[in-house]
Amino acid sequence: MKGRGDRPARVAERIREEVSLILQNKVKDPGMGVVTITDVTITPDLKTARVHYSVLGGDEEKLAVRDALRRSKGFIRKELGRTLRLRYSPEVAFLFDNTYEKGARIDRLLREIRAEGDGEK
Repeated sequence: MKGRGDRPARVAERIREEVSLILQNKVKDPGMGVVTITDVTITPDLKTARVHYSVLGGDEEKLAVRDALRRSKGFIRKELGRTLRLRYSPEVAFLFDNTYEKGARIDRLLREIRAEGDGEK
């Protein structure tokens, strides 16, 4: 893959920005809640993009957003093809990112441990 440089990383960042704008301004699905695009990874041939997202809310909101993203996948791909001007419009796969939830859980556990340590003294 000589000569590719950092193009996949630049395209992935551009896809992250564009998908965020598309979801914010163009997707009118009623199931779409508060979605944050956290990361995009793209294959070196730029044909497949994995879009990682997080959702503000509970399990019902997560399921509603997941279904809304699945319904909107074709529209999002078409819009990406229009704005990115690549030879091929990348196939888009949406993956839920639970990093924030894991971090919040670790933070809560650390606070509990700290509180138990303070109570023993």
